Amino acid sequence: MKKSSSSPLAFPSLPLTKVGFVLGSLALGEWAMNDLVHLPTGSLAVLAAGAGVWFLSKPSKNLFQPPSSVSGWIRRCKEVLSQFESLEDERQHGFNDTERKNSLDHIINRTSPQTLALVGTAGVQLPEISSFQTSIAVPSPLKLTWSASLPIQTESWKIPEEIFEKDSIIYFLPLPLRAVDLLWLEQIPEDQPSWIMVNWDDQSSWQVQSQALTSQLPDRWVNRVLRWNGIADDMKNLLSPVRRFLNQSSRNIDLTRQRLLSRLHSSWQSDLENLRREKFKSIQTRSQWLVAGAVFASPVPSTDLLSVAVVNGLMIQEMGNLWSCNFRPDLLKEVARQLALAALAQGVVEWSGQALLGFAKLHGGTWVAAGTMQALSAAYLTRVVGRSMADWMAMNNGVSKPDLELLKLQASELVSKAADSEKVDWSLFAQQANVWVKDKMAQPNLQNLIV
Repeated sequence: MKKSSSSPLAFPSLPLTKVGFVLGSLALGEWAMNDLVHLPTGSLAVLAAGAGVWFLSKPSKNLFQPPSSVSGWIRRCKEVLSQFESLEDERQHGFNDTERKNSLDHIINRTSPQTLALVGTAGVQLPEISSFQTSIAVPSPLKLTWSASLPIQTESWKIPEEIFEKDSIIYFLPLPLRAVDLLWLEQIPEDQPSWIMVNWDDQSSWQVQSQALTSQLPDRWVNRVLRWNGIADDMKNLLSPVRRFLNQSSRNIDLTRQRLLSRLHSSWQSDLENLRREKFKSIQTRSQWLVAGAVFASPVPSTDLLSVAVVNGLMIQEMGNLWSCNFRPDLLKEVARQLALAALAQGVVEWSGQALLGFAKLHGGTWVAAGTMQALSAAYLTRVVGRSMADWMAMNNGVSKPDLELLKLQASELVSKAADSEKVDWSLFAQQANVWVKDKMAQPNLQNLIV
């Protein structure tokens, strides 16, 4: 397919009519607020900070569809491998890349026979293996694993890797149900075919016991409890649902490879996200002070709109590249706009302004310099919007066309979490702000701005 020569994240030019309308509206609004109502107008300029996205296109929707085949998952995993290459240190990447590729090859090369594990907690007596083998016999090759080794006490309730990799599991459950067994059952992945086997020889009391057991188990185990009466000859009939499943050997092995590839992909995405967050910090810090400088240098708040829009357009573009987003530039701008509006609605600007005024390390003389408070509040808004934008990109990784209607519902929570996270680092921001203010005060002719 022929690729366009233009960057997928290049930003279109602004329509002049829309620019004029927005600038005129802001100027008129500022005059009305300042001269008629006598309210501060700093937030009018800050409205654009962190977004630069008041022009947008019609939202488009598409739900994330995970791969439905082994080849699809392999392709996704290889895409992640290429993303590691662009983010990791070259020396460290060589070692990590070999290890990751070995893990991928291990799953890809997984073939027959299919595997079935009968497991239980330590000390539980499992049925005789010879009787079970005879009862479960199927035409295709089958490898059985027999182990009552799950610990009764452990710091990490995590299914062992050798059990997780099985095509199917039968969990031998002693009655009455114990808390330890319930904890282990909850750790078995829902997409791993599994059954529960119990030994209850009293047919007359089974209905009551079954109802009691079902009421305590998660819904996924309904109709997947196999009651054995302890008689070896009856086990074959008991295991008929399992045999029907095992008769689809090729399909089962294929589904297991998909499940393992999905898990490997998730693990890699988690590592990749940590790398992205580290690199995002420098983008966030640089962008917030570029915004502060643009707002500080602008003679009137309405002019801030264009300068801040340009700076944040660059921030969004860098973030899009960092998260490997192939979204349209106007879509990314609409996302930032929604997040900025949510941030303003939650009072991020007002909160940052009050906190800055109360921060003793910022020298009092600098606060009379025109635009300083406005600039720092704009920087903090950019910081919060950038953080919430990063969270949104992480959530939508792998989505071709995100649902903007869903974003409108998520925006408030995304911004709230981002603001809480940034409040934890507030002292760091204030220290950076102090350095920025001193730098601005050291510039020639700045004293002319002091009232």
